[in-house]
Amino acid sequence: MTDASRTPTPIDTIAEAWVDTLAELDPSLATYIGRSEHNHRYGDYSPEGQARLIDEAKKVRAALASAAPVDDVDAVTKEDLTRELDLQIELDEARWHLRDLNVIASPAQDIRAVFDLMPTDSAEDWAVISDRMAALPEAVHGYISTLREGIAQGVVPARRQVVEVVTQIGRYTADAGFFTTFVGNAAPAEGQLPASLARELSDRAGAARVAYDELASFLSGELAPAATEKDAVGREVYALMSRRFLGATIDLDETYDWGVEELARMVAEQEQIAGEISPGASVEEAVAFLEKDPSRKLHGTEALQKWMQETSDRAVAELGRTHFDIAEPIRRLECMIAPTNEGGIYYTGPTDDFSRPGRMWWSVPEGVTEFDTWRELTTVYHEGVPGHHLQIAQAVYNRAQLNSWRRLLAGPSGHAEGWALYAERLMEQLGYLDDPADRLGMLDGQRMRAARVVLDIGVHLEKQRPDGDGTWDAPFALKFMRRNVNMPDEFVQFEVNRYLGWPGQAPSYKVGQRIWEQLRDDYRDANGADADLKAFHKKALDIGGVGLDTLRTALAR
Repeated sequence: MTDASRTPTPIDTIAEAWVDTLAELDPSLATYIGRSEHNHRYGDYSPEGQARLIDEAKKVRAALASAAPVDDVDAVTKEDLTRELDLQIELDEARWHLRDLNVIASPAQDIRAVFDLMPTDSAEDWAVISDRMAALPEAVHGYISTLREGIAQGVVPARRQVVEVVTQIGRYTADAGFFTTFVGNAAPAEGQLPASLARELSDRAGAARVAYDELASFLSGELAPAATEKDAVGREVYALMSRRFLGATIDLDETYDWGVEELARMVAEQEQIAGEISPGASVEEAVAFLEKDPSRKLHGTEALQKWMQETSDRAVAELGRTHFDIAEPIRRLECMIAPTNEGGIYYTGPTDDFSRPGRMWWSVPEGVTEFDTWRELTTVYHEGVPGHHLQIAQAVYNRAQLNSWRRLLAGPSGHAEGWALYAERLMEQLGYLDDPADRLGMLDGQRMRAARVVLDIGVHLEKQRPDGDGTWDAPFALKFMRRNVNMPDEFVQFEVNRYLGWPGQAPSYKVGQRIWEQLRDDYRDANGADADLKAFHKKALDIGGVGLDTLRTALAR
């Protein structure tokens, strides 16, 4: 972090005000970035709430258009925030919010998931949780009204997503589901909850269960019959979603062809390493060999969490001495088992003051009790250091130079996930994956990400299948994914459903890595023998999360 604080500019003021507006309109987002003043409530998930958001976005875009940058920091803020607002308005015009339902990142999950991030240390914290839980039914009803408007306009999600979300909700509202368990385990760090608050929490959790059951009934009874059987969203919508997740405009057909080639390269590299693990073995045989090795197994989520934390702590300590400048607040990263069973592995950033640290979450599917360290070592580096945590926490820490929007909200998944995949390869180059088994695990993930480029673009653009037998569809996508990953089938099915319902997000990992590697190579070409990758990494990360087109422009500048 640069020591000297930068004097805020008019563009900083516009960006800061936009963060305030977003915190007011989307209190869950405020919780995510550590602003607690709205923790007791939800935003408006109805069509009226969306209309107000877009009205505010248009006002900010107009203010930015008339503001002149005073330095390079301003130039980046204006360029990136303008692109973000333009895209938000375009997505609204495409009526995406009317069909916003999928298995991983839609209001159906977000309304519940905000409780994972709320403080629980005191009775006062649980009182705030109780207030937000009391507001949950209205949030759910607003969301239902938006989806119902989508039915009226003929803008609906795929039926597959509707059916899967109904199943998810059943897990939330079961007698031993999230709401019952969450309030049943309510206890401050010291003492007990007042009896009146405990009863209130129980009553409001019951009302939340009823509201989610109403959502499930709406999905089954009204939305499912109206939903489309087609998973593909088509080229026009997909191009918007690709921009949303990359912050860059790409040639979709060229990227698909590159994905096919990149997948072939990953397969060839895996086959070579498989022979190092067991002479003459295929990839499948090498995987089977490793899965029988008890020294590479973890049993139970408690052992998984402990191993994740120890691995992360070691990486932070060692890399902080040698390859990165890691400030003290960033060195704290908590590894957590998520309170859900959806199958995702994800990272949540620290609050602005680091009172809540960055956290790596593992949502373990029901029935999965064994974990392979060789397969997951690279995941810890991806989610932690030098991956997501280093990148995102560094931007949060860099408050002397960056406004709140740049530090806390800017940046699509292509920037973050692309960096995380770039970081995985970097750890190989630094010698942290010298064990062939660990390298095979890294390549297993890289192969999966390459396969996702091909699958995601292939399905949503309805391209010709690689086998030439018709166009991409969901059954072929599942078959294709099973052939290209070594994961429990519960994971594979969840992953494919995720890609089908969240277009453009999955390819942003590998495509983002491609762009990060292009930027590094451009830096090397420009600096020749003087190229210092540590300096490149610091310069790039100090910019904060921005779209990849903005990042390219900023680094060239």
